[in-house]
Amino acid sequence: MQQSMSSLPAIFILLLLVCSCNSDDRLTPTKPLSPGDELISTNGIFALGFFSLQSSAANTYLGIWYHNISERTYVWVANRDNPITSSLPGKLVVTNTSDLVLSDSDGRVLWATKTTTKTNTLTTGVGAVLLDTGNFVVQSPNGTEIWQSYDQPTDAFLPGFKLWVNYKTHVAARIVAWKGPDDPSTGEFVLSGDTSTGLQILTWRGTSLYWRAGVWNGATATSLTKSFLSQMIDDGEVAYFTYNRADDSAPARSHWKLDHTGDVIFRVWVEGSSSSSWVPLFQRPGKGCLVCGACGPFGYCDVKGDDVRQCMCLDGFEPADGGGGSSKAGCVRKEALRCGGNSYFLTLPAMKLPDKFVYLRNRSFEECAAGCDRNCSCTAYAYSNASDILLASKCFHWTGDLVDMVKADYTSDHLHLRLAGNGNNFAGTNKKISGVHVVFKIVLPLIAFLLILTCICLFCICNPRGIHRNNGALQVHLRASQEVWDQSLEFPRITFEDIAAATDSFHDTNILGKGGFGKVYKGTLQDGKEVAIKRLSKGSEQGIEHFRNEAVLIAKLQHKNLVRLLGYCIHEDEKLLIYEYLPNKSLDKFLFDNARKSTLNWTRRFSIIKGVARGLLYLHQDSRMTIIHRDLKPSNILLDSEMNPKIADFGMARIFGGNEQHESTKHVVGTYGYMSPEYAMEGIFSLKSDTYSFGILLLEIVSGLKISSPHHLVMDFRNLIAYAWNLWKDGKPMDFMDATITESYSPDEVSKCIHIGLMCVQDSPNARPHMPSVVSMLDNEAMPRTMPKEPMYFAQRTVEGLEMSINGASLTTLDGR
Repeated sequence: MQQSMSSLPAIFILLLLVCSCNSDDRLTPTKPLSPGDELISTNGIFALGFFSLQSSAANTYLGIWYHNISERTYVWVANRDNPITSSLPGKLVVTNTSDLVLSDSDGRVLWATKTTTKTNTLTTGVGAVLLDTGNFVVQSPNGTEIWQSYDQPTDAFLPGFKLWVNYKTHVAARIVAWKGPDDPSTGEFVLSGDTSTGLQILTWRGTSLYWRAGVWNGATATSLTKSFLSQMIDDGEVAYFTYNRADDSAPARSHWKLDHTGDVIFRVWVEGSSSSSWVPLFQRPGKGCLVCGACGPFGYCDVKGDDVRQCMCLDGFEPADGGGGSSKAGCVRKEALRCGGNSYFLTLPAMKLPDKFVYLRNRSFEECAAGCDRNCSCTAYAYSNASDILLASKCFHWTGDLVDMVKADYTSDHLHLRLAGNGNNFAGTNKKISGVHVVFKIVLPLIAFLLILTCICLFCICNPRGIHRNNGALQVHLRASQEVWDQSLEFPRITFEDIAAATDSFHDTNILGKGGFGKVYKGTLQDGKEVAIKRLSKGSEQGIEHFRNEAVLIAKLQHKNLVRLLGYCIHEDEKLLIYEYLPNKSLDKFLFDNARKSTLNWTRRFSIIKGVARGLLYLHQDSRMTIIHRDLKPSNILLDSEMNPKIADFGMARIFGGNEQHESTKHVVGTYGYMSPEYAMEGIFSLKSDTYSFGILLLEIVSGLKISSPHHLVMDFRNLIAYAWNLWKDGKPMDFMDATITESYSPDEVSKCIHIGLMCVQDSPNARPHMPSVVSMLDNEAMPRTMPKEPMYFAQRTVEGLEMSINGASLTTLDGR
């Protein structure tokens, strides 16, 4: 009995040691993870715990690795850039708010999750579990996943992980390599999906493209081996790549890894009788010419086995440096292409498609081929006929140089390359495409010509006198158009293909705005420059007039408070203007958005007021022409990255010449509410029309209210002008100021702006100040200001004999165009 009692302390100590080593698969708020503890997944495949690496033993990390294999292999690291550096241990806890928090012994938080589901007590059953997939998840009591490590990958991904890309919001999951073999901190290589199309996987080295997996070829499943299947899935917005074991006979341990060298590797753990190791089934780009662009323009990497990789020139090309094969200098054409000259398309099978393609949706093969054929700048095209992923078919066009091509047994796409000549040198290789081109180059134009000729003859028979009159008008129109586009524009012409590539073929996710004229898209040109592209709606006759007007006018204007035009494009029935891209978009997006208007403090608002005033002064007085804008409003004031204002949209602008003081029209254009009374009701416009619009804009900026805003109606005032007038008249101008402005400001500046605004919106044009006086009053406190008269607050009404079109034709609504 005494012997048994004496053994109890030893047994008790042993039990304590066993209990202190946490080896199950779950953490709870009452059971943290400390150094020496491990979470082991149910089937013993993965372990989670603290570790150090040989070259940096002083640093401690929290991570996941494969359990019970001879080579320690990590697949996830939580605090890769923030290791525990003190000699004292840290710990991982699940908080009572369902978050994971990693801290060191001094209490510094080194890594933490941010979950959306919160719990109130420590006894609700929330816990963190390590699954046999290698996914570390925080679960609610009912098993719902609140957070998972799959959402924060490091340098590897496992079966079931989704490498996703949202090609509408241009956001993607990212795999980031280690910095070195024993340094898990963030390295220079990043792998992600192509955020513009979702059609390919890319590896970046810093800001340079390092390797492309190539355009997804349309197959729903590609077998890496018979044991593993990869898939590409698309739900119309998000595309993702994933892989899984084909069956239970496949190795249980496998992963994709972005190595610190930049190689993308797929490998499996193979158990052997004498030794076990990781076996790579896929590794790219490795050494040689598979690195992106290694063979230069029009060169391709010819892959013959794993060890033989050689740069070669495409058929019809020769090395640029005159040597054999190819080189980093790339290749040049043996015979140059000439627009309008003979050319044909040579089909090159088994090619990895080049980089920098224009992706054209909803095209048949014939449409894809014909579109490239009739465009002189189209260098090549390809077509993929997929049946059940992404889109039913995919058409790709290339303009300019072709780069980053590979010819290998594992590539399956056909590239159709444009070459000069008639194709006799490659007889027998191009029969299918030649037939298509015969149809599109000979038969269809002949049929179209005969139809047009028939229509002309019928029209001449039915209306012999009208044909002569219309033909004369047509010739005048053609001559005028030629003069406008070829002589008046003083900026570069940009190809339609470059614009299509810049906007992802005018994808809806790139739309910045829309109106009666058409749509404005955000684009990125080949040199990386971001631009805004205004695309005229097809079939809009008035839109063509405004488009031409804007192009001719703004080409001659240069001022820091006017939006800058960079180029234009006219391609068949497409007409586009290319502007500088202003990241903060238009003033109304801030001014009338309750969630964003607070970012417009008084200093910024006053600066915007003065900037717009200087821009108008330039248009009215300092430019080469006297110009009336006629559509000044917040949606036409764009803001650059520093919130500097730039006046935009000159489609409705008019030039005044000589001693003109005013002009009249029956075709009123603009936006009701910003138009002066004499213009809206009588069609009379002048420089003072812009002054009136500026006054409305100024009052909106001060108050944060729209001219059509219902907020002031509760104050028993008819509109924003009446609201401002009565507060100013009663000596309460500060009550008119936007309530979201809470920081310090100058009451004198605010009162001055309201005073100037009321001067600008007076009923009589003669009573309104010219813009030089407005600018002087804004800049100089001592500048005298006249007392404004009470405005009549005119309302919209129909005026006999005056044409007032609606919504994008002439008179636009207050929602903007």
